[in-house]
Amino acid sequence: QVQLVESGGGLVQAGGSLRLSCAASGRTFSNYAMGWFRQAPGKEREFVAAIKYSGGPTLYADSGKGRFTISRDNAKNTVYLQMNSLKPEDTAVYYCAADYYGSGSSYRRDYDYWGQGTQVTVSS
Repeated sequence: QVQLVESGGGLVQAGGSLRLSCAASGRTFSNYAMGWFRQAPGKEREFVAAIKYSGGPTLYADSGKGRFTISRDNAKNTVYLQMNSLKPEDTAVYYCAADYYGSGSSYRRDYDYWGQGTQVTVSS
C-alpha cells in the first residue's frame, strides 16, 4: 500500500501562484510514477501533469502547459505541482496519484493509489 497526502491548496486570486505537495509513504517512492489530477464540481476528474518514476520525463495537459510544473524529490518522498498564473477555471480539488513503475500516464486507470485531495480556489 502507498499512502498519499496532499497539501498546499487554498484560496488565491487570479494570476497568483500555489505549490501543491504530495507526501508518500508505505512503499519505495522512486518506483512510482506520480500524477496530478483535478476535479471541478460537476465535472469528471481530469489529468493535469505526471512525472515518470525515475524523475525524468514529464507530461502536461494542455490547460497547464507553460503555467504548471511537476517535480519530485525522491529523498523526501514528495511530488510537487507548482502552479503559476492561476485562472478561475483552475478551481478544483487536486489529487495526486501513484503508478507502480509507470512512465507518467494521463489515464486515471493506470494509477494504483490516490490521495484524498486538496482544494484550490482561484477568485477572479
